[in-house]
Amino acid sequence: MDITGANEAELVELDRIAVQESVRLVGLARVQDWERDTPCADWTLRRLVAHMAAQHHGFAAAARGAGSERAHWREPEDMRDPSDTYRGAAMSVLAAFVEPDVLGREFALPELGRVVPGRMALGFHLVDYVVHAWDVAAALGMAPVLPAAVLEAALGVALLVPTDPVGRGPGFAFAPPLAVPPGADPLAATLRLLGRDPGTWAVARQP
Repeated sequence: MDITGANEAELVELDRIAVQESVRLVGLARVQDWERDTPCADWTLRRLVAHMAAQHHGFAAAARGAGSERAHWREPEDMRDPSDTYRGAAMSVLAAFVEPDVLGREFALPELGRVVPGRMALGFHLVDYVVHAWDVAAALGMAPVLPAAVLEAALGVALLVPTDPVGRGPGFAFAPPLAVPPGADPLAATLRLLGRDPGTWAVARQP
C-alpha cells in the first residue's frame, strides 16, 4: 500500500499492527534473552527495547505538540521488566495516534532535527516498528508475522528515505543502504534499504 494514498484510519491501523507485533515479540523474551546481541550494533535486546520504548514516548509527545522536549525521548531508567515497560510505552503511542486529525498535525522529531507533517511522521514510525519487530525477532531466532499490507507500506516509506551518506551511519537513524537483489520480498528489501542484512541473521524457528 502506498501511504501517500492511505487515509488516516488506514495508516494508523497499519502502524498499530506493526507495533502490536513488536509487543508480542518482546513479550516472548525470557530472562536469559535480555543480554542477547541484536542486529543493532553493540545493543543487547534490553538496550534495543529501551530505545524502542523511548521512541514510542517521543512520538506520542510529538503527536501532542511536545516532541521538541528532549525529556520525552529519553530511554526508561527502570528496565528490570523490559516487556512490561515496553508494553506501556507502546500503548501510550497507540493512544496518541488515534486522537482526531493526527495526520493533520506537525511532529517535532529531534532525531531528524526538524518538524514533519503527521502523515510523514506516522510513516517513519511504521517503518521503524516493522524493522524493530524484525530486530527483536532476529535476536530471538524467530521471524515477525506481519501482513502484506504492512510490509508493502513500510517498503514504500523505506524507498523515500534519503540515501545521502552524510545522513546515514553511526549517530543517524539508519545505516547506509545495501543493494536489494532482484526478487527480494518487501521485508528483505526494506531491511536492506535501511542498512540491515537479513542474511546475517538465520531464522531458527517460526513464532
